[in-house]
Amino acid sequence: MEKNPLEETILAAFDGMSAQLQAAARYILDHPRDIALLSMREQARQAGLQPATMTRLAKHLGFDGYEDIRSLYRAAVRGDAANFAGRVSEQAQHQKLKGDQFLAGEMLMTFGRQAGSLAEPGSLARFAEVSTRISAAREVYCLGLRSSHASAWHLHYILSLIGKRSTLLDGIGGTGADSIGRAGPQDVLVAVSVLPYTRATIEIADYARERGVCLIAITDSPVAPLAQSADMALIVQTDSPSFFHSMVPAFAAAEIVGALVAGHGGDETLLALREFDERLAALGTHLTSRNIRKTP
Repeated sequence: MEKNPLEETILAAFDGMSAQLQAAARYILDHPRDIALLSMREQARQAGLQPATMTRLAKHLGFDGYEDIRSLYRAAVRGDAANFAGRVSEQAQHQKLKGDQFLAGEMLMTFGRQAGSLAEPGSLARFAEVSTRISAAREVYCLGLRSSHASAWHLHYILSLIGKRSTLLDGIGGTGADSIGRAGPQDVLVAVSVLPYTRATIEIADYARERGVCLIAITDSPVAPLAQSADMALIVQTDSPSFFHSMVPAFAAAEIVGALVAGHGGDETLLALREFDERLAALGTHLTSRNIRKTP
């Protein structure tokens, strides 16, 4: 978020607040994106406060209630998410000041922290639940549009390797979603979407849910549109020092799910991979040596 909508208002009123209100105000200043995406109760929990304190802060700042503050921040997030041009200007200034190597290192450290967060106990439990459900599915449909496409394709590719019936919803000519029309309660749709959320992904997911398909979301917030309607959700972080949101955690999540499903496959997976290896060998798909002779 380029600018915290209430920063000036909070700073001007800060000295006149009680200690509890100051703690709530600090949370807003430090976590502007969470104000838009998380419930008031969850924000209060993270700040170590009672929900009533958040409401009192809103009234202290002249609002009717805390929901008015959340609406203000939601509008800011929507504008910021689509404003790549504004963010690249901010990145360019930072890059000019600190240098290319600093920005590259900053991005890599961010990716490392984000990937590491997926190893937290709650996240690991969700990975296990998701992989078990996918393993039991008749067919898996993978959906990811725009920046989320690579993650969806990667999962689809791994599932295809191990002999799991998988369909990637990316057909040309606008036919990508047609295949979901044959899906039912025995099937799973894995949909990937992060802010800014692609409308078509949400609409296809809603259609699948109407057909009784199990929806598994890989998204960036518990209150993201996909997470709201999903049967299961893997939450990944997307913040980045770059102008572009990070897709590294979503890609990693897709790869982890694919690997776990492979582990559930037993002899069928082993047979599918052997047949796949034989086909690739027959076609000469892969180089047999790392030493490539340069053309004179």
